[in-house]
Amino acid sequence: MGVREFLQQNIVYLDGGTGTLLQAAGLPLGEFPERWNVTHAQEVRAIHRAYFDAGSNIVATNTFGANLLKFSETELERIIAAAIENVREAAKTSVGKQEKFVALDIGPTGKLLKPYGDLAFEDAVSVFAKTAKYAEKYGADCILIETMGDSYETKAAVLAAKENTSLPIFASCAYGGDGKLMTGATPAAMVALLEGLGVDAVGVNCSFGPKQTAAIVEELLARASIPVLVKPNAGLPVAESGVTRYDVDANEFAEYMASFVQMGARMVGGCCGTTPAYIAATVERTKALRPLPIEKKDIACVSSYTHAVDFDKPVLIGERINPTGKKRFKQALKEKDTGYILAEGIAQQEKGAHILDVNVGTPEIDEIAELPRYITELQAVIDLPLQIDTSNSEAMERAMRLYNGKPLVNSVNGKAESMASVFPLIKKYGGVVVALTLDENGIPETAEGRVAIAERIVSEAKKYGIEEKDILIDPLAMTVSADKNAAKVTLEALRLLKERGLKTSLGVSNVSFGLPVRETVNAAFFALALENGLRAAILNPNSVEMMKTYYAFNALSANDENCVEYIRFATEILPTYVPTTMGAAVQNGAENDAKTPLKRAIIRGLKTEAENACETLLKEKNALAIVNEEIVPALDEVGKAYEEKRAFLPQLLMSAEAAQVAFEKIKIFMLANGEERVKKCKIVLATVKGDIHDIGKNIVGTLLENYGFEVIDLGRDVPPEKVVESVQDTGAPLVGLSALMTTTVPSMSETIALLREKTPWVKIVVGGAVLTEEFAMQMGADGYGKDGMASVRFAERIYAELCKK
Repeated sequence: MGVREFLQQNIVYLDGGTGTLLQAAGLPLGEFPERWNVTHAQEVRAIHRAYFDAGSNIVATNTFGANLLKFSETELERIIAAAIENVREAAKTSVGKQEKFVALDIGPTGKLLKPYGDLAFEDAVSVFAKTAKYAEKYGADCILIETMGDSYETKAAVLAAKENTSLPIFASCAYGGDGKLMTGATPAAMVALLEGLGVDAVGVNCSFGPKQTAAIVEELLARASIPVLVKPNAGLPVAESGVTRYDVDANEFAEYMASFVQMGARMVGGCCGTTPAYIAATVERTKALRPLPIEKKDIACVSSYTHAVDFDKPVLIGERINPTGKKRFKQALKEKDTGYILAEGIAQQEKGAHILDVNVGTPEIDEIAELPRYITELQAVIDLPLQIDTSNSEAMERAMRLYNGKPLVNSVNGKAESMASVFPLIKKYGGVVVALTLDENGIPETAEGRVAIAERIVSEAKKYGIEEKDILIDPLAMTVSADKNAAKVTLEALRLLKERGLKTSLGVSNVSFGLPVRETVNAAFFALALENGLRAAILNPNSVEMMKTYYAFNALSANDENCVEYIRFATEILPTYVPTTMGAAVQNGAENDAKTPLKRAIIRGLKTEAENACETLLKEKNALAIVNEEIVPALDEVGKAYEEKRAFLPQLLMSAEAAQVAFEKIKIFMLANGEERVKKCKIVLATVKGDIHDIGKNIVGTLLENYGFEVIDLGRDVPPEKVVESVQDTGAPLVGLSALMTTTVPSMSETIALLREKTPWVKIVVGGAVLTEEFAMQMGADGYGKDGMASVRFAERIYAELCKK
């Protein structure tokens, strides 16, 4: 019986915290655990066997960090081959009689992807591909991608696995205390992305214990139409006499896992701190339970890197990033004026658009190159889902591949050639596709004719495995100035499609071409279209009349509980509108925003605009005043939004980059004038010995530098002695230590102890996914950096205390 078949009929038991047992078996600090597959095969097999003996059906290889960033390709292949063989041998010698399978385990690279880090998306795909390609060659039954904290890196790993194997793929992420990934994705966003990519199960692992994981499991189960995987830690870590333990025992853990199975979880196991005893207790506690059926949720949605947008009620798609009829936009495309185009996107987001249409198709533009570039640029500064709008299938594929989420794709039509080129892309990359009701014979004059084309498109999509929920039918709005019945036919088609159970999209403003005062016609037609079931309207969110219609309709049709959104629109948003003829970039300029251009650019993460605004300010303002009155307050505003969960890590990092560009301008100016910016104080940063993951440390370093601290970055896998030596040599009053893996927590404790002995004056802040504030204090740290901004606040407080002295 194969893994997929077994998964459909049974509760599947996974293994536990292999790293925990490797430490107990004597894995030295700083040694790569993956090498033990070759050098200590018997010890590794004994660990795998213990999990099989406890009742695990799937045991993951000891390859969590096996990738080209750590090992040569020759050694990597040797490690993976040995790792798969170790699990195979453990399965053969285990006393357990259950079905047994081998999962090739793939963890994160430890790097942040561009534009927030230095690893390009395709490079990440290549790194994961070098690991995944050995899975089938050496006999793995499935691939487990786990502990992912970034939706983009998760997508890279899944694509690599899909393109190099035909094995089942399970994808599991590590969510934070706010219920989101490190880079902001909600469970709903991850289900949308991963189901679209075609994984076989979606899940949560690591980070916290089962109690703290419950809300995430509940959301995954509410959204997923595929099996849900749950692998929490054995509670939260605590330190006792220099030894790390977890605060949930095996029996309590098993009770939680039974509750997850009763909720509908299909795959259960453990992560950090869960020994075979935890798995055995879970098997015993759940053996009498029957798995709940895996139900299709039929949720029509798209997603960005932060959130999903459902089509359960009308959705607004901003139309302004499109050259049709827009002379200034065409000029921006020709001149590669990215700033103007990003400003158009930001303006539409601020006006209430839920999705942004992105179309760069003009004869003068290389759409194959430029569409993916603008998709990448826009998703770096805007957290809305995007609609990839092109008739060029090659440009469509490149954009879909680089898109961070589940996109809306515009479009396919009833022509056989169109469906043959677009549907394979939707199947591979996931997405919701807009289907235009036209075919080789043109656009039908009747509503029934358009519905018939829609039925053919839906039927053909089904052959590719594309469900109806992932299709929006566009019955085409034609101009009434050319045909008096045009609007009636479109509205009737909308009504018939709604009765059929299909969701619809429409370019609303097309109806008024050639007429004066078009907004009046558009708004009336929009209201009629909404009444007839329209779910996705492509329109100009800068149009007051259209937005009035939208919010009023939702209030009147019970889509707006207690009229909350209408009241917000009427009291907060509507007063900020200016005539639409002024254009989006002007509307959001100084005329309509009290913030200065430099502050706005930093807050929005616009690097070019920040550079230009700073250059202008330097002609009229003191350099240090710009830092203290413009840059730092802007960073503070973004930092506060991040701490209050109104902004996410990518936005924080893009703002930091924009600020850094401004700082560079100021630095050059001050050097040319014989001035120098005063640094606050030195801070030594290091990822502790044995840990090669430096995402968190690098984020903290970037933020600290922007706040004026002199950062001494020692890198990753840093021995305690090197940290102490750096503090002694520089006299730094601050040290920041990072650890991602449970296996390297003892190294952090050792480093803190040595710092206390050799440099008693230094203040220490620690951070990492495996830590809690209580645990940090138990190890002897002075502060706990739960995120980058928390570390900055700690450093600011210590600096203020130093200044008082």
